[in-house]
Amino acid sequence: MKRCIAVLAGIAVVLFGIAAAAGTLHGNPPVPTDNPMMRDKVELGRRLFYDADLSVNGTMSCATCHEQKHGFADGNRAHPGALDDPGRRNVPGLANVAWFPRLTWADPRQTSLEAQIAVPVFGEHPIEMGMKDHEAEIARRLERDPCYVEMFRRAFPGDRGMIDYLHVAKAIAAFERTLVSRDSPYDRFVRGNVDAMTPLARQGLQIFQRDCASCHAGPDLTDAAYHRIAPENVPPSTDAGLAEVSGDRSDTGKFRTPSLRNLGVTAPYLHDGSATTISDAIQAHAAFAAIRTSDVDTLGAFMETLTDQSFLAEPGLALPNQACGRPL
Repeated sequence: MKRCIAVLAGIAVVLFGIAAAAGTLHGNPPVPTDNPMMRDKVELGRRLFYDADLSVNGTMSCATCHEQKHGFADGNRAHPGALDDPGRRNVPGLANVAWFPRLTWADPRQTSLEAQIAVPVFGEHPIEMGMKDHEAEIARRLERDPCYVEMFRRAFPGDRGMIDYLHVAKAIAAFERTLVSRDSPYDRFVRGNVDAMTPLARQGLQIFQRDCASCHAGPDLTDAAYHRIAPENVPPSTDAGLAEVSGDRSDTGKFRTPSLRNLGVTAPYLHDGSATTISDAIQAHAAFAAIRTSDVDTLGAFMETLTDQSFLAEPGLALPNQACGRPL
């Protein structure tokens, strides 16, 4: 038993070394020079993240689809838009999103948090928040609130508190950079606390390292690359995936490797939400089509350790109950 624990502790050291070498386990996330982090900007972004006035009919905020209790994912296969247009893809979690080099399931052009926010706000494929051709309305709505005027002034003093979509996106992106999840049982194990994971979960880690870590790599368990996980004899769904953007037929059915952070609360899984359980998600991969039930359970035990309960309960990331010293 002692030898087994020593081996597993060695695995933890290796994992720690990989994460540290990647420069992502500690320290602040990368921040664009034109949007430096400021406490006032983060607080503004937090309020905006939860504000349904950023949707055409005032029914949908960023947090409508990205719920803290679900690791800032959703809990549905896909979420309908403000005008009830059906969603196309499963809502991904936002834990540690500031470190991700690519931000969506199948669009490699989306590499900036500030720019990606336009996809749900203005996008039409599908319509989510429905604000295309209503950009000026965002400013008009926010300017009616004296507290917002004050918050923008504090957050963007160099721009004299300008209220427009560009500054809204910058503030929300700043808040999203604070969605840091690094205290799951797995993280504590990687930092050297061998008892942070059960013996079964430690066995699952060995399977994971052998069969999963080539794609679910690094501290956030994603290589941020695009893969087709279904068997070759299974035709892709109507969602072309990466091919929709690349125009390359060989990219059909390829999607970005999702992070496995907070996996225990982000069901359903896969780009289309078709896997309702972790076991279903494992077996949807061609490499695991014939995996033994016992191995699925063991691997699942490890994956359950990726959920960070402190992140799910952090008050500073929740819906704010006051602004400008007054209740909301």
